[in-house]
Amino acid sequence: MDIDELRRYCLEFPHTTENVQWGIDLCFKVDGKLFAVAPLEVAPVRLSFKCTPENFAELCERADVIPAPYMSRAQWVALQSYISVPDDELRELLAESYRLVWERLPKKRREELANAASTKSVRKPRADGPVRKAAKPAKKSKGPASGRRK
Repeated sequence: MDIDELRRYCLEFPHTTENVQWGIDLCFKVDGKLFAVAPLEVAPVRLSFKCTPENFAELCERADVIPAPYMSRAQWVALQSYISVPDDELRELLAESYRLVWERLPKKRREELANAASTKSVRKPRADGPVRKAAKPAKKSKGPASGRRK
């Protein structure tokens, strides 16, 4: 898997956004919470992501997989190359990372995001253009400003 495949795959998850942070790191987030980070330039780490405590221990025993710098206490691992983990397994691990972060969002927020997504998919553009709100009537003036309290 290369950076382009990684990007396409991560952006398939619902409500995922991407942005570049810290100068060179491409960050994948769900509702502003990180679930994967990949540097866009040559770096000692190629990809970092969250995993379960069980997978964290198992993955860190493999060659070219280390506890992620600054994030290992939150069960993040870092791959030193994209071939450290087979592509199919890496896809499963990224899906798990997304799921772990999604499930930590407050239930109310998850419902809001799900409802917003279903509303967007149901709403269709009108043939006669966008819907515009009617202008609100102007408020009546209460006289000179000197009579108002401050």
